[in-house]
Amino acid sequence: MSHAAKKYPQGLMWFRRDLRTQDNAALHRALSQCQRVWCVFVFDTEILDPLPRADRRVEFLHESLIDLDEQLRSLGRAHGHENVGLIVRHGKATEAIPRLAAQLGVQAVFTNHDDEPYARQRDAQVLGHLAHAGVLLSTCKDHTIFERQEVLTQAGRAFTVFSPYKNAWLKKIDSYYLKPYPVERHAQALAPCPSQVQPGVPTLADIGFERTNLRSLPVPTGSRGAQGLFEDFLTRIDQYHVARDFPGVKGPSYLSVHLRFGTISIRQLASTAYGMHVAGVAGASTWLGELIWRDFYFQILANFSHAAQAAFKPEYDAIHWERGKAAEALFAAWCEGRTGYPLVDAAMHQLNQTGYMHNRLRMVVASFLTKDLGLDWRWGERYFAQQLIDFDLAANNGGWQWAASSGCDAQPYFRIFNPTSQSEKFDPQGKFIRRYIPALAALPDRAIHAPWLARGLELEAAGVVLGRDYPRPVVDHAEARARTLERYAVVKKAAAVK
Repeated sequence: MSHAAKKYPQGLMWFRRDLRTQDNAALHRALSQCQRVWCVFVFDTEILDPLPRADRRVEFLHESLIDLDEQLRSLGRAHGHENVGLIVRHGKATEAIPRLAAQLGVQAVFTNHDDEPYARQRDAQVLGHLAHAGVLLSTCKDHTIFERQEVLTQAGRAFTVFSPYKNAWLKKIDSYYLKPYPVERHAQALAPCPSQVQPGVPTLADIGFERTNLRSLPVPTGSRGAQGLFEDFLTRIDQYHVARDFPGVKGPSYLSVHLRFGTISIRQLASTAYGMHVAGVAGASTWLGELIWRDFYFQILANFSHAAQAAFKPEYDAIHWERGKAAEALFAAWCEGRTGYPLVDAAMHQLNQTGYMHNRLRMVVASFLTKDLGLDWRWGERYFAQQLIDFDLAANNGGWQWAASSGCDAQPYFRIFNPTSQSEKFDPQGKFIRRYIPALAALPDRAIHAPWLARGLELEAAGVVLGRDYPRPVVDHAEARARTLERYAVVKKAAAVK
């Protein structure tokens, strides 16, 4: 499109959870509709201020912004433009975006959708401020394949059960929804920054944060890191359906954090997975199902916003969860990996040490918190929100409500994971447990899943004294299961009344 044919002389691209130049819907729209485009990211103090000063997510974000700035500079140089790069602001996004738009004299601001409750409030305020100044806010779908109300039941309602949603998703999908946005084709519209607005990413210290252990972890950042992970996953995707449930082996894609921050395109992943699914690759079909689950949870959040704070099924809010000092002590034991159940504790140590937890283990520890300890799922949801690098409100909330049986299409309330049998099934040789609980490393395989049942000689030979080297179980699973069935009886009664 020639300059004369473009809608706007000048535009501003606002990056949020889409930290890449390749296949970016809003960036493509900005570059194709504007003669000159500048790019901005805001370290939003409304989000950052409540966080601890050492936060792996902020560091991952910071490293990925450096990568994004380099991508923009490279695109600019390819078209003979110097001083092209990412403008970064630190403050309230609701103030920073309108102010920068006015300073640059743009006619339109472009960004991608974000359906989290705070994001929708923020965007509504920015829309109002920009409209008052005569500036357009143009938004795009980029974070999912299908969003909001794109996939509906035959009655025209949002799906609340996954299987029919998945079937409808697969029926609707075609090349149109999977095609990439050719950003590079329009990159000549990237504009050098004026002297009063210099590009570049501030240091972590500049925005009030400290380094974490992120660099010592196998968590590559930015689009380059994401592409490397994806290429590695493709060499073993055919075994994903088998390997994904075993935390002691390299089974997952490890791309969840990159999907969270948009350092890789969901269209690229879904297109590859769908093509392999059609070709009959079982692992790819299973992984495609996980990507569809992701869309499912996003559309739940968009259509049923109450689920962000309350039970998706209101009758589950009648459950009486444990409270008081004893409950708080159990919660602390869960958070710190001191429950006496090795797989649960190893999973919590993985989370605390790395900011990541294997998906199978997320289900195990969530079931343990709600159905063994009798604690409110919101406690666990909040802790995950603080610790997970890949924290995403839609998926985190959906996963916790699934485990607590209060969510859409959740496991039945009477289905209660046995942490010992889960350990024996999915970490049979204790590889994962030994990695994160070295005190148990010398126990034989059959004893490592339930040390309290081990013979005295086995414990002595392994140098383990229960209560000293490793705690005894904080609850008896069989007794806890019985209490949970009583606790959930209020839900059964509510269903009977209906």
